[in-house]
Amino acid sequence: MEKIVLDATDRALLWLLQRDASLSLAALAESVHLTTSPCWKRLKRLEECGVITARVALLDAERVGLGLTAFVQLKTRDHSRAWFERFVAVIEEIEEVTEFYRMAGDYDYLLKVQVADMNAYDRVYKQLVNTLDDLTDVSARFAMECLKSTTALPV
Repeated sequence: MEKIVLDATDRALLWLLQRDASLSLAALAESVHLTTSPCWKRLKRLEECGVITARVALLDAERVGLGLTAFVQLKTRDHSRAWFERFVAVIEEIEEVTEFYRMAGDYDYLLKVQVADMNAYDRVYKQLVNTLDDLTDVSARFAMECLKSTTALPV
């Protein structure tokens, strides 16, 4: 994956968009001291080269009834390509899994699971262990309080 070279104006645009993607093109352009046309061209370039991957609304999990956050660590004894591809397909179908990582260290994978309560987590857990063969450990940690959460990268 090629690293993209960003200048100060690109970084300023990205900083602004990460905080409020609903800003108008005119507001963005004014903030970075450009006219709208060159600003739009920069945004288009940042999208086309994959720096900007999406523009979304961020929701408050508690307010939409999904206040329990679980971090689930998984170990497997099967590291074959076929198992991995099936595993990824299964995880992609579980909408409660909001983040999914392959890890270095004691555990092979880490999932962030956002659910309403412990019963909802238990349904996800059962789906995992009943669908996937060769899991040797499924361990969960439950967040008591979120002290920091951001999607903004330090550009």
